[in-house]
Amino acid sequence: MAAELDDQTLVAKWETFFALPDPRRLLQQLTDLYPDLRSFHVRYAEIERFDPDLAEFLLLKPNKAIYFAEEVLRRALPPEKVGGRPHFRVRELPRDWRIDIRQLRAKNLGQYVAVEGLVRKATEVRPRVTAARFQCMRCNAILHEAQEGLHFHEPLECYKDQGGCGRAAGSTKFKLLTEESVFVDTQKIEMQEAPEGLRGGAEPQRLVGYFEDDITGRIAPGDRVTLNGIIRSEQKGAREKSTLFDIHLEVYSVEYQEHEYEEIVISPEDERAIEDLARSPDIFTRVVASISPTIYGYELEKEALALQLFGGVPKVMDDGTRIRGDIHVLLVGDPGVAKSQLLRYMASLAPRGIYAAGMASTAAGLTAAAVKDEFGEGRWTLEAGALVLADLGLAAVDEIDKMNPIDRSSIHEALEQGTVSVAKAGLTATLQARCAVLGAANPKYGRFDENSNLADQIDLPPALLSRFDAIFAMTDKPAAELDAQVAVHILRAHRRGEVKKYVEIGPPPAAVDLEKVEQESQTLVPVIDRELLRKYVAYSKRVVPVLSDEAMGVLQQYYVSIRKLGEAEGVSVPITARQLEAFVRLSEASARARLSSTVDLQDAQRAIKIVEYYLSRVAMEGGRFDIDLIATGTSRSQRDHLIAVRRIIQELAAAGGRGANEDDVLLRASDLGIPEERVREMVRRLRERGEIYSSAPGFIRLVSEE
Repeated sequence: MAAELDDQTLVAKWETFFALPDPRRLLQQLTDLYPDLRSFHVRYAEIERFDPDLAEFLLLKPNKAIYFAEEVLRRALPPEKVGGRPHFRVRELPRDWRIDIRQLRAKNLGQYVAVEGLVRKATEVRPRVTAARFQCMRCNAILHEAQEGLHFHEPLECYKDQGGCGRAAGSTKFKLLTEESVFVDTQKIEMQEAPEGLRGGAEPQRLVGYFEDDITGRIAPGDRVTLNGIIRSEQKGAREKSTLFDIHLEVYSVEYQEHEYEEIVISPEDERAIEDLARSPDIFTRVVASISPTIYGYELEKEALALQLFGGVPKVMDDGTRIRGDIHVLLVGDPGVAKSQLLRYMASLAPRGIYAAGMASTAAGLTAAAVKDEFGEGRWTLEAGALVLADLGLAAVDEIDKMNPIDRSSIHEALEQGTVSVAKAGLTATLQARCAVLGAANPKYGRFDENSNLADQIDLPPALLSRFDAIFAMTDKPAAELDAQVAVHILRAHRRGEVKKYVEIGPPPAAVDLEKVEQESQTLVPVIDRELLRKYVAYSKRVVPVLSDEAMGVLQQYYVSIRKLGEAEGVSVPITARQLEAFVRLSEASARARLSSTVDLQDAQRAIKIVEYYLSRVAMEGGRFDIDLIATGTSRSQRDHLIAVRRIIQELAAAGGRGANEDDVLLRASDLGIPEERVREMVRRLRERGEIYSSAPGFIRLVSEE
């Protein structure tokens, strides 16, 4: 417990502190520039170096310590600026005074603490009265009433010592003179615990903070910040006072967290373990084997997820263009193929991971929204969605095909530019959403059909699909040999889980061969410890790999060779520059997985293998790649067939009065070599688009004749 310091001692200590060279220079700036500069910012370490007792007293009794520090600052102002209110703001508190939101307790009330987290909501900046002036409606006396806290106080009487008539509040009325009252800018925010600090699906706890004066208006939802301030309490209940109190933070200074993954503490021992791990020749294989080992198979999909964890290198070009480094992956497939389990595992494994469901998102959805609620006292406030909260991390979005329609239009910007723009209810802001997106979607009709277009099977627009670097179709097809292996894997996983229970409750049944269970369970245990792998990924973000000549040559040669397949007239576009950028990002991630500063040949080949694998599943028709199946939802041959079917309908409708007979359309199309199934599909698609209608039973006609 710090020694109690009296008023005179505090003033003397602060005067001595402000006389030191560095503080004196900052104080001179404050006095010269006031009121444009209204705050004196100081690091806690400087106060501690000057006087440890004063520093400790500041943490335990901040009201008194800060009051006298600001009193000394006021006295230093020149005569023409008398009446000013400069602020004393302390930042960079010691680590043992950085307290998690869920660890705040009654003992912290009135203390100066640092709280880390993500800004969830923020109100607009609004004035708050600090010194109100009233006019007595009986005698016209002008009264002054100081305003403390969050509740407005009117005079209890027309004070005689202020020249009033002495009447009580019940005998007269008071008029608030707003223009003569003193106001200060204020802003209310709500922050929540950072996701990387949560374990076991714990609900992130929240804390309200209040900003005042010159530090308002600088914070936005999605920002990762450390707020330094005093923990205050407020009694609950309006009419009947409760013995329970709410807490909030009166913010004095803000520290913005700009560096990726800085919350992951990596000790020297961890660093040595990470570097030893990186020297393993099979490091990438070991990383892949550590991704959800309880799920059998999906080796290439897990490779892509491993690369997504490490990510590529974000770049800002000379002309200001930003090229993302985040890798977006979409899993599409049948029910029961463990898509959701993979997403949850990746969200918990990523140093910054957020799991959200497209259908069960909050009002802010996946991006951001302006919401009107009691938090902003009935005003509009910005609320960050899942992608904004996952900034510089990974957002695992389950059922992304069922997301809010408003999100669907704004998510394009988040995926490509890493930002979310909000313009609603008079609020305009651009929030950071620089995160990798791992999405999962179910086919519209229950199961994935490899013979149908991907875009037709998922309720996602092609423009959105094209922004994913890799799309994997996960199908569930009966196959005796594979099914036997999967069954054994699942049953062994359940038995291992059962045996692990006995670690807590006692020895297992005698019939259980523990040695056999342990031996069988080796494939179910992550090769690399989860916590070490999280630190390994965080450490890898310090590495900025550069493409080698060999890697560039391989990527260029592969890209050009595939593009050449589309040079012939009437042939589809096999791949575009977007896939080339995906090659680069995946190659950079592969190099990062090895902690290599150079993208080598093996990294480029790994990227090509993954992209080639996914394109062969979802973007191939007639033995050729056709990226239009993803980019537009329609392949080149399908477009040609669609045009032909439209022409047939138009010609037959013009010849017959009731329109084109559907059977005649099928016959005419078969003469052109278009399969019957394809024609029926084209007619169905034209109906869904509203381009044709049934003019009579069995007859169709174009809505607008060409």
